[in-house]
Amino acid sequence: MERKETDVYLRLDPARLPQHIAIIMDGNGRWARRRHMPRVAGHRAGVAAVRSTVETAARIGIPALTLYAFSEENWKKRPKTEVDFLMRLLCRYLQAEIKTLNENNIRLKYIGRQHELPESVQREMEEASDATSKNTGMLLTLALNYSARSEIVDAFRSLAEAAARNGGLDHMQVDEQTISDHLYTRGLPDPDLVIRTSGEMRLSNFLLWQLAYAEIYVTQTLWPDFRGVQLLEGIEEYQKRDRRYGGLGPDGHAPQSTSHRTHAEAKR
Repeated sequence: MERKETDVYLRLDPARLPQHIAIIMDGNGRWARRRHMPRVAGHRAGVAAVRSTVETAARIGIPALTLYAFSEENWKKRPKTEVDFLMRLLCRYLQAEIKTLNENNIRLKYIGRQHELPESVQREMEEASDATSKNTGMLLTLALNYSARSEIVDAFRSLAEAAARNGGLDHMQVDEQTISDHLYTRGLPDPDLVIRTSGEMRLSNFLLWQLAYAEIYVTQTLWPDFRGVQLLEGIEEYQKRDRRYGGLGPDGHAPQSTSHRTHAEAKR
């Protein structure tokens, strides 16, 4: 761990680390534009950010990390040449990172409509997932061809199909836990912390059901410049928050987040 990472880590409470962090990786295009480079250069540079973030998260013992890598909307909103480059970049990443993932005991999985991706990409995804399937450390999830609204649609379709096999819609049970059990993320705890890079203040159709009570941390850092130390800074901010899930503090009032208190108030 680099010196600056160590300095931030020593300020953290290891007993209060998030169990699941989700990251909206944004800013590749702006990073490239500021350097008068093509957009694909930003995507290429973003791979180093993924590597540093994943390794730091695994090193400090984060159980689950989910990265928003490619949305359903990207098919329509990006030029075909850029999308094709992203697919090739994904395949190269999966091929190159298997060794590192195994060395760090990281298991890889995916969420999204994988069947709509090119067959060559699906094969690389399956091979990488199989190659890391016996690892027991952090679960790294890549959201690929992902849309939160599509996920909810698919969950309800799955519920209806299960009911049809079990005697009809009269037998369909619908509650929060049942819906969660039919989402792509079933078996994963909901994220405690969602990080968005590049300063944008929106969720962009990412894990809308699962992020109901997540703490949101927005950094101005563009994704290609994001590293493990920025991840730790996000966790540090998370640990300053009062997580009440809609409840009140012990005095019957909503406590003020320590991140907005003065140093004198925080010491009282």
